[in-house]
Amino acid sequence: MTAKTSKNADAVELLEPMGGGEAAAYQRLRAHLDVLRLGAAAESLTTVLDAARVEDLSLIAAMERLLAVEVEAVETRRHAGLLRFASLPAPYAIEDFDFSAQPGVDEKLVRELASLRFLDDAGNVLLIGQPGTGKTMIAIGLARAAVHAGHRVYFTTAADLAKRCRRAAVEGRWSTAMRFFCGPRLLVIDEFAYARHNPDPEANAALFEVISRRYLKSSTIVTSHAGIASWGERLADPMLAASLLDRLLHRGVVVAIDGPSYRMRAHQQRTEQLRQAINASTPS
Repeated sequence: MTAKTSKNADAVELLEPMGGGEAAAYQRLRAHLDVLRLGAAAESLTTVLDAARVEDLSLIAAMERLLAVEVEAVETRRHAGLLRFASLPAPYAIEDFDFSAQPGVDEKLVRELASLRFLDDAGNVLLIGQPGTGKTMIAIGLARAAVHAGHRVYFTTAADLAKRCRRAAVEGRWSTAMRFFCGPRLLVIDEFAYARHNPDPEANAALFEVISRRYLKSSTIVTSHAGIASWGERLADPMLAASLLDRLLHRGVVVAIDGPSYRMRAHQQRTEQLRQAINASTPS
């Protein structure tokens, strides 16, 4: 088929309609794409064929353009699925972290971790610092970077992990729970060793089992406001704490954050903005 162009310089280029044979072939091609469940390619078929005629694309170039549409759609769906599975509690990214406002964070170290090279060695990251200093934000940012890189990630709190493992044990699904928590390339465990009073031995055992099974196989990020020296006291089991640290630190990096609270800083900023607004509205 050839394109007809009007002599008028401003005319829009029109394409000749398909002949009977071409129309039948088009319908068969569209049906093939539907059977193969290449929905995005099927929807874009007419657009790509029209572009191929206008731009005089080769058969290979036209096929590449059509399949590129499908690949992009598949990648978009896959990324959305990974993001849903990750269960990240907030839309944070490493780029959102204000390093100038938190001088206690080693920016070079965090940006190196954001390269995700620690995943290649099944390395671990321990983010230690007082409440509100940005530990969870950094953990979420690293997790999101891993999702964007196509890795399977899951975010949980230590309390929720222990609760789910305990329920699985009661219901006879312990092995299933272990496979679930050991499957992701990166597991984030937030608020580790959080409770000071009445430590739960069953919860501690579940956490130890997950970390032991992931050891040297997959990466784990742990956040805790308790220094690692106090984990034995927090867990009420110094031997268990030592065993956990032995596995986490073997290929682990400790990011100690010693700085002001992010949340307190935000509170102070809002208070100051409110004060200024009140002063501006008050007649002199």
